[in-house]
Amino acid sequence: MQLDINGLTPEQFLNEYWQKKPLVIRQGFKNFQDLLTPDEMAGLACEEMVESRRVYRDEGDWQAEFGPFESYDHLGENDWTLIVQALNNWVPEAEDLLKCFDFIPRWRLDDVMVSYAVPGGGVGPHIDLYDVFICQGSGRRRWRVGDLGPHKEFAAHPALLHTEAFEPIIDVELLPGDILYLPPGFPHDGVTLEPSMSFSVGYRTASTKDMVSALADHLIDKDLGASQINDPDRPLSHNSGLVSEQDLARLKQQLVDTLDDELVSEFSGRYLTQSKCELDLPEVALDFQAEDIAEIISEQPLMRLGGLRCLYFANSLDSGVMYINGEQAKFSQGKASQGKTTLIQALCDQQTLSQADLADWFDDQEVMDTITAWVNAGYWYFEEVE
Repeated sequence: MQLDINGLTPEQFLNEYWQKKPLVIRQGFKNFQDLLTPDEMAGLACEEMVESRRVYRDEGDWQAEFGPFESYDHLGENDWTLIVQALNNWVPEAEDLLKCFDFIPRWRLDDVMVSYAVPGGGVGPHIDLYDVFICQGSGRRRWRVGDLGPHKEFAAHPALLHTEAFEPIIDVELLPGDILYLPPGFPHDGVTLEPSMSFSVGYRTASTKDMVSALADHLIDKDLGASQINDPDRPLSHNSGLVSEQDLARLKQQLVDTLDDELVSEFSGRYLTQSKCELDLPEVALDFQAEDIAEIISEQPLMRLGGLRCLYFANSLDSGVMYINGEQAKFSQGKASQGKTTLIQALCDQQTLSQADLADWFDDQEVMDTITAWVNAGYWYFEEVE
């Protein structure tokens, strides 16, 4: 699968469109094939661990239901949509789609969402707070996109936030392989013209409110941030109820001093690698040994589990630190410390690990014990094991 952004380089796209304005990308993917069939998608939406919803209209009123679902027979042939979140957690083929957008770092990735809709189906006019590439699969869908502005939003249903009518700046019919890029804040409305599927690659960051709330929990859990203000040179106060400008500066500095690079990267690494949806992990830990991995990888690569989040920070890479699925992992430093930075980059940047990637580490007990534990947890897997 190869992405063509209307002949633009990824750098040109980022400079001209990313978080700036929408873009219709004609035949971004040539000969695009759906990543799964509608029946396979319907089966996923029957699973307890998969996040899914149906949106439809009943006598003109918008309705929304959340899975798992047992039947679709009652929905009819018009005006409904089925949505499955985090397709990349369940369908390995979604990784091929994600790789095409890796000019944007994975820590910004939300998920790959798939929708199937019948004629008239859609979720209504709305505004998203994230960047999204809507990749049209089979079928046709009409999209209308409005400009930024003070659009009034309202609840069309407790689970559906819609926006008022808008004047479109884009009114387009997407065909298989076409892509619509939307930055945050642009109102849009998609209506299916014939049974169709679309695959949305979404990128978002957490709000400051959510980050601060999670940071407070992190400080409490790790017993951090206990330092208090010292003011041995305090001047005489003539107003007991006053917080002076100097005192306000002290309060602000207390918070700033707490949020040093080490704390922010450790907290963010854990926070950003937590999966918002369930991962397809084994119910019981597997029983691989390090020597099993060394043997099998000579025949086939290790595959990273779909949806697994791994990252590292530039300021702590040389210290052997990486983050995976909400946890910090640290490789000890020594004679091969530079090599371990390369190993961490392979673990976090690559979706597969070959024998060449691990060959230098087969005799390093720490590395192989860690990788073996991750394989047994299901974070990496062999596609075929007898």
